[in-house]
Amino acid sequence: MASVLQPRVHGEHPAIVPPSVGGVRLHRHPQAATYHRAMPPAAPRRFTMFTVLLTALATGALVLLALNFTAGEKKVQQQLPRLYNTAHPQFERALGSLLGPGIVGGNAVTELLNGDQIFPPMLAAIKSAQKSVTFETYIYWSGDIGKQFADALSERARAGVPVHVLLDWVGSAKMEESYLAEMKAAGVQIEKFHKPHWYNLARLNNRTHRKLLVVDGQVGFTGGVGIAPEWTGHAQDPNHWRDSHYLVRGPVVAQMQATFLDNWLKVTGKVLHGEAYFPAIAQDPPVGMQKAQMFSSSPSSGSESMQLMYHLAITAAERSIDLSVAYFVPDELTHKLLMDALARGVRLRLVTPGEHTDTETVKAASRATWGPLLQAGAEIYEYTPTMYHCKVMIVDQLLVSVGSTNFDNRSFRLNDEANLNVYDAAFAQRQTQVFEDDIERSRRVTYQAWLDRPLREKAHEKLTALLRSQL
Repeated sequence: MASVLQPRVHGEHPAIVPPSVGGVRLHRHPQAATYHRAMPPAAPRRFTMFTVLLTALATGALVLLALNFTAGEKKVQQQLPRLYNTAHPQFERALGSLLGPGIVGGNAVTELLNGDQIFPPMLAAIKSAQKSVTFETYIYWSGDIGKQFADALSERARAGVPVHVLLDWVGSAKMEESYLAEMKAAGVQIEKFHKPHWYNLARLNNRTHRKLLVVDGQVGFTGGVGIAPEWTGHAQDPNHWRDSHYLVRGPVVAQMQATFLDNWLKVTGKVLHGEAYFPAIAQDPPVGMQKAQMFSSSPSSGSESMQLMYHLAITAAERSIDLSVAYFVPDELTHKLLMDALARGVRLRLVTPGEHTDTETVKAASRATWGPLLQAGAEIYEYTPTMYHCKVMIVDQLLVSVGSTNFDNRSFRLNDEANLNVYDAAFAQRQTQVFEDDIERSRRVTYQAWLDRPLREKAHEKLTALLRSQL
């Protein structure tokens, strides 16, 4: 480093002045021909505070992420011995006492296939309401059908009927604000499930996937349908999906109402009760002969119960299991129970989405599990005309479980779900016919075809294994 020379003064040697770099003076050590840099003052405290704050925020974000990507309860590996079949009285006792609400008789449940059959009776029921309307759904998007529901709900509210609407915050993200404004102006009580607040940030991954409509406490609807254009029509093309919903009358409607009120209470703290919500339902004569129960689950109160209900039904199966599954990603234990059923001679048939799907990730994760099932004799069919969104389980043509629950970890452990279980042979036979009609519109997947699928599909399946707990 060059020195800075001062002018000579009367015979003196030139003075060597310590150089500077960037305004910082360098000093020469007396015993060495080197310079050392004079250090500036310590860094300001605000830099340290900023680092601490940044670290705290990053830690908090990681904690929230971990909490959202794990279920609310510790997972315990179930041990479920097979003690009885579906025809044994103990089967209904287990489902009605061990797991869910009591099974009640005197109900009438009617299947509604696709939007053209589903939406008209739902809208007619809302328009006929005299005492109350309670409505909970996951998907509510923009479009003509969404406007029709907003208009019908608003009209009843203006007429003085208490109308309560619970929408999932994520599932209703595509809903036009004008629909919300119209309903609120009319007096509809609208709430969003798990809308982000500081106190529920750890619960953002828990959504309400339930689909419930109850009118006057007398008539109920449940199933797989969302309020969006995709569910209109009659599954005639890829833009109009295949789905099933169910019209319910009888004492089990009170259980459907209680299921709605469960989440309404969590969100608002308000208890809805009285004649407007739980009227006496005339049973002389009964509206039907079917036995039924409304089964629900939530990470905040028994997230394992829905999965255990499915496991009990699969374990008790003696002859057949038919699954209409929009999303089929069984965990290790569920997969084993299905394999055990096949080993004891139970016929297992699945209808699942084919080329038309709303999520390629779930489809890939699903296909990854098919090999052992196909090799053991399971029949798997891919529905070809359009997206297949049905959620139905039929066991031994005795039990039919319908509702919002998918055959995956998200439904079994992360979401709030609700299923209607119907114990009636005639109803089960009708649903079996619907199932076989869907098979006629599907392509069967063989074990050899599964083995021969392209390498890119296999690679995609391997990647989705990392996300399986969230699917």
